Amino acid sequence: MNATTSGGDGWQDRLYDQLRAADVTIFSHVPDAGHATLIDRCGADPDAISVPLTSEEEGIGIAAGAHLGGKRAVLLMQSSGVGNCINQLSLIQHGAFPFLTYVSMRGEYGEGNPWQYAMGKAVQPVLEAMDVHVMTASSEEDVQSMTQAALTMSFNAERAVAILLSQRLIGAKKF
Repeated sequence: MNATTSGGDGWQDRLYDQLRAADVTIFSHVPDAGHATLIDRCGADPDAISVPLTSEEEGIGIAAGAHLGGKRAVLLMQSSGVGNCINQLSLIQHGAFPFLTYVSMRGEYGEGNPWQYAMGKAVQPVLEAMDVHVMTASSEEDVQSMTQAALTMSFNAERAVAILLSQRLIGAKKF
């Protein structure tokens, strides 16, 4: 890694380093404060590809294309974006390609925006209904161990995996 891509000491920096060490090179995302460090790091990394999306479901197509091209991709999104992905999530089952997503959660611990609660509550059941294995990280230690498990499940077993980053971990936004 060069000076612009070397990690810091926060859990998000360690997560980015862990993903890059596992040869994840494509990071698709919409703007999100919960993923700001990952988005900034991939944008500054000359060996990674940052793919800004207009809507989250585009990231599923990016993951499929990455797999076909011999690359590894992750989708970074907020819990409200999961609702935009429902139809595209069905493609993972039919295409049998690896899919790994990190979802910054809203509508949980300390949430002050009433509009975030409905989708926040629906994220896990919606993902599970679409055959996505779901893990919830509530601590920095969870992120590292769950990422290791998710990398194996997704890229070795070609499964769909979502790691939900709880508001206890990322902090509640002020509203």
